[in-house]
Amino acid sequence: MGGAHWYVWRRLVRDTTAPGGLARRAGTVAAVVLPLLAVGALVSGRAGAPFRAQQVLAWPGFLWLAVLMYLLLALVVGEAVRPLLRWGLERRGGASPAGEASAAPSLPATGGPAARAPGTGRIPAVAAPGGTDTRTGTETGTDTVTASASDGLTGPPEPAPADGTDGTGGTGGSGPSEDLSRRLFVSRVVGAGAAVAALGTVGYGTYGVLRGPRVKRVRVPLAKLPRGAHGFRIAVVSDVHLGPILGRAHTQRIVDTINAVQPDLVAVVGDLVDGSVADLGPAAEPLAQLRARHGVFFVTGNHEYFSGAGQWVEHVRELGLRPLENDRVEIAGFDLAGVNDVAGEGEGQGPDFVRALGDRDRTRASVLLAHQPVVIHDAVEHGVDLQLSGHTHGGQLWPGNHIAALANPTVAGLERYGDTQLYVSRGAGAWGPPVRVGAQSDITVVELASRQA
Repeated sequence: MGGAHWYVWRRLVRDTTAPGGLARRAGTVAAVVLPLLAVGALVSGRAGAPFRAQQVLAWPGFLWLAVLMYLLLALVVGEAVRPLLRWGLERRGGASPAGEASAAPSLPATGGPAARAPGTGRIPAVAAPGGTDTRTGTETGTDTVTASASDGLTGPPEPAPADGTDGTGGTGGSGPSEDLSRRLFVSRVVGAGAAVAALGTVGYGTYGVLRGPRVKRVRVPLAKLPRGAHGFRIAVVSDVHLGPILGRAHTQRIVDTINAVQPDLVAVVGDLVDGSVADLGPAAEPLAQLRARHGVFFVTGNHEYFSGAGQWVEHVRELGLRPLENDRVEIAGFDLAGVNDVAGEGEGQGPDFVRALGDRDRTRASVLLAHQPVVIHDAVEHGVDLQLSGHTHGGQLWPGNHIAALANPTVAGLERYGDTQLYVSRGAGAWGPPVRVGAQSDITVVELASRQA
């Protein structure tokens, strides 16, 4: 974290501003304050800080983390652009000295007759390059003329200064001053480009989260599903992550979106909250408005176990949701089972597949609600036809999808493992930064299809 901020400060502040200037001081203060806000946002909830303090820290702290990530990516790309920009500027500036020399006024040629001032018979003095008169005296009615080496009138030329100047205090076309100017210009162009790219990306990703999830539709054929259950629709919502940033208004958007599609059943597959019932109970209340012909079901995710899972299970029950804690119910045409999240193992409340699926009739189709995709191999072993999961957020922030793929068998979408199909939702909210890039939030309507239909 410290190294990342030092690199960003160097490229965006030190390389683009004057020492001691207001911009340099402001940038340095920001480079100290912003990481402190980010750390505060990350640890305040787990540390038991007042919920109001969590909200104050969350917005700037988490948003800065997202901006920092894309600033780093953009600046790394900018490292490859820098030498190209400097090369182009040097080529463009290389033609300037020749053009300036051709435009300089001509001086008298060496050995040519000197013009005499009209009516005087005297030779006018030639000014030295600094503009001073070089007449040194008179003899027998004539003036002695002293000329500089540059006018070609007398003596051998003087050697050029060794410090890169042109002899008058200025610099030539390739002197250190011009090189410094080019470096400053390149640093500002690359820094501005990186800032615009990062802020634009995060801004658009934030808008995508705050406007609410979009509905995605997936058709899943199940070999054992009877004709009567053909077309059964399950609204799958995961990873809502109610907390210091996403609150009651976000819950209401999700509820309205689900009710608009009129599903037969709603499955909330974990990570509903990031906080206690005392802090987030009011934010979850709109869930009581969910409507589905065959009910609304809930299983825990890993974040519930950071937030008081037992209290949340009871609270969602009060809101009209039915928790499936290693349990199973029979729905028209198939079995619906749910297991606790693997994070509950530390509290003795982990997934129990034998309890949820061990004694069922395997001739019936089965659908399993499990927060994390990693339990797919247990689902295959117990003859599950379809597992519905979340947890991955689809990576949430590109290129996070590549990192998520290292820890999960499926990051998003529908895949088959033996005779079991696994569908992973990208989720309806966001954890940490309220930003999604390359992984749009969704509520998935899974339509079950019978092969007998």
